[in-house]
Amino acid sequence: MTDDFHAFIQKRKEVARAYVNGDAGPLQKIAAVDFPASFFHPKGAVVEGTEQVLARYVDDATAFCPGGESDIEIIQMGHDNKIGYWVGFQNASVRLQGAPEPVQMRLRVTEIFRRTNGHWQLVHRHADLAEKG
Repeated sequence: MTDDFHAFIQKRKEVARAYVNGDAGPLQKIAAVDFPASFFHPKGAVVEGTEQVLARYVDDATAFCPGGESDIEIIQMGHDNKIGYWVGFQNASVRLQGAPEPVQMRLRVTEIFRRTNGHWQLVHRHADLAEKG
């Protein structure tokens, strides 16, 4: 069996790049639809429920303008073909609506995925601002 989780994580990096350019479409394609979902937002909000989480992702993407960059720095990741996760950092240079200059962000991230019908779905994201140190 090939390890499609590693290939999926590469796709996840592309999804993050689209998101920081204001495009939530690719994230919508991997967001949970068959399982409960949760999102611990970088600003402290806790969002629960499949529809609520997806709506928050879509709404938050509107804060970004084209011209952003994003990369994922993985510290740990693993899977058992049913559950997968990665833990690390998302480093981004983003253009925010109304801001004249790019904004640098470094988020600590944990994401959990469940596999159904051969597809990985994002069921939980916890992101917060990493302290500069």
